[in-house]
Amino acid sequence: MVQPADRSPSMSPKVSILMPVFNAAPYLEDCLNSILSQGYANWELIAVNDHSTDGSDLLLADFAEKDARIHCLTNSSKGIIPALRMAYAHAKGDFIHRMDADDLMPAQKLEHMTAAIKKAGKGHLVTGKVKYFSSEGIGEGYEKYQNWLNELCDSNRHWIEIYKECVIASPCWMVHREDLEACGAFQEDRYPEDYDLVFRFYAQRLKVVSLPNVLHLWRDHAQRSSRIQEHYKENTFFDLKVHYFLKLEQQSYRTLIIWGAGRKGKLLARILKSKGMDYQWVSNNPLKEGKDIYGTLLEDYSKIVQKDNPQILITVAQKDAKIEINRFMQENKLIEHRDFYFFS
Repeated sequence: MVQPADRSPSMSPKVSILMPVFNAAPYLEDCLNSILSQGYANWELIAVNDHSTDGSDLLLADFAEKDARIHCLTNSSKGIIPALRMAYAHAKGDFIHRMDADDLMPAQKLEHMTAAIKKAGKGHLVTGKVKYFSSEGIGEGYEKYQNWLNELCDSNRHWIEIYKECVIASPCWMVHREDLEACGAFQEDRYPEDYDLVFRFYAQRLKVVSLPNVLHLWRDHAQRSSRIQEHYKENTFFDLKVHYFLKLEQQSYRTLIIWGAGRKGKLLARILKSKGMDYQWVSNNPLKEGKDIYGTLLEDYSKIVQKDNPQILITVAQKDAKIEINRFMQENKLIEHRDFYFFS
């Protein structure tokens, strides 16, 4: 019940690890052992059992009995946001970190992240690279997302590309408690909760410190929340993106333009219409020029240069098309994350 004396954990700031747990029994033991194997010893794990039915609670209790740094709670409500809220309410650490119960920590994760956040100071967010693993192989979409996240760590373009997808892996960030508090911590009831929190990190103007190491091992499996829960469907992501774009970026005196009339472009148009927003619509597909979709005529993309101070939301996903779009924007002195934003 005592921590190893030779690691002198009291000499270092405490890290609070917040971990919701729901039916994670097949993976939970490996997850907990990876936390116990950390080179950095001054941590506490606040694990909140979200009404598991597979014996996860018994596994947590067994580990807590063996190590006083592990604290087990039962969610008084239901769902990942209330679980995170409860975990945070019991956290005592100087730094806050998040963990998923089916994933693994590389042995030096906490050591690297705490060193970086201590050096950077308040007003910073530390992240690092991630790697998916699965006994059944990694799907192409997950591999692309992994590679994109890791490229962001190399280029430090997280905030520039925030409207594409969640730019910080949910179990791979660390912040000062005061900064998380300033961002509203887990008080928002908005899903997807990890992307929402990252938007609030961005709104708070936290500076991202990207480490070159793989700091999180992300397990993919058939029952992963991002695969099966409604909270993580595409329409909720677009709702969230539009919510924060309108709150943080949109300027009413500028012409709002959608570029792209595929599935995502139409989804974006429907969301904007539902919010009573005026927009114009362009496409780089000549077959769609002049079509009326939801009461708006599609114009050729070249007409953008005739618009009054445009803000352009680009929903085109095809890689070569994005290269051409970037070239067009550069030729016309339009700047990413000021004049145009990729929403795919």
